[in-house]
Amino acid sequence: MEYTHLGRSGLSVSRFCLGTMNFGPKTEEADAHAIMDSARDTGINFFDTANVYGWERKGWTEEIVGRWFAKGGGRREDTVIATKLYGSMSERPNDTFLSALNIRRALDASLKRLQTDYIDLYQFHHIDRNTPWDEIWQAMEVAVTQGKIIYNGSSNFAGWHIARAQENAGRRNFAGLVSEQSIYNLINRTVELEVIPAARQYGLGLLPWSPLQGGLLGGILQKEADAGGRRADGRVRDLLEKHRGQIRQYEDLAAELEIRPGVLALAWLLHQPAVTAPLVGPRTQEQLDEALLALDVTLDQKTLDRLDEIFPGHRTAPEDYAW
Repeated sequence: MEYTHLGRSGLSVSRFCLGTMNFGPKTEEADAHAIMDSARDTGINFFDTANVYGWERKGWTEEIVGRWFAKGGGRREDTVIATKLYGSMSERPNDTFLSALNIRRALDASLKRLQTDYIDLYQFHHIDRNTPWDEIWQAMEVAVTQGKIIYNGSSNFAGWHIARAQENAGRRNFAGLVSEQSIYNLINRTVELEVIPAARQYGLGLLPWSPLQGGLLGGILQKEADAGGRRADGRVRDLLEKHRGQIRQYEDLAAELEIRPGVLALAWLLHQPAVTAPLVGPRTQEQLDEALLALDVTLDQKTLDRLDEIFPGHRTAPEDYAW
């Protein structure tokens, strides 16, 4: 396993982050524990979750991770645990967003579910446009002083949100954000316009979620053929039809390179200079095993250029759309 610093911090994290969103709703607890054990054995020391995961049973996923920690054997000590707050945990008006009150309550609730006394990376799951940054950072300063969190990160922020957060933190002599978790993959490269430039300017590590764009980059056309022409449903179907020609070229390239499509997509992310660790959210052990193959893939410039031809990216704004 390779390790790198999380943004400008001194924290060392694995090049893959284990996403736990499927644990509970789609993956039984015993299987989830086995996957976490396997990830740990391979050297993955970075796990990501959120207080809302479990969805209809919010907090479920954190509880599963907490019971895994409770097994001991150095599991907690070996793990950099990241969780998030923002989403509604109840119908009470103050159990949502980033008010100082919700930060205090949500943090204590996550600590209890995770069965730990501190969280390594506490992330804002979304921007809160109605709570001032002075209030947010003051609450986080208290949490750091109490020893309940060590680092802060953001998720789904625009570039200017990162800038505003960091400028306010700087005025308070507070470290602010060390990471941003955004959707980023070969199909969806919007963050290259402003989020990645902002992250690099302020020293944030990028944690891409949905690295396979909901399975579109995981060999979906071959799976469609193997299923006798049965097509995907809903939003995935619509995106597939929009990008079918590109995905066909992509799967042909993967076949030419003798690399599985999903592995190629992850390897491409690992070659992007702003990326710290893509989030890999397996439902099964087999999916984790396949993702790990990307660590051994080196893409030459010719292949990287070909991927850019199939899925054009963005230059930094405003040069991407203006002189």
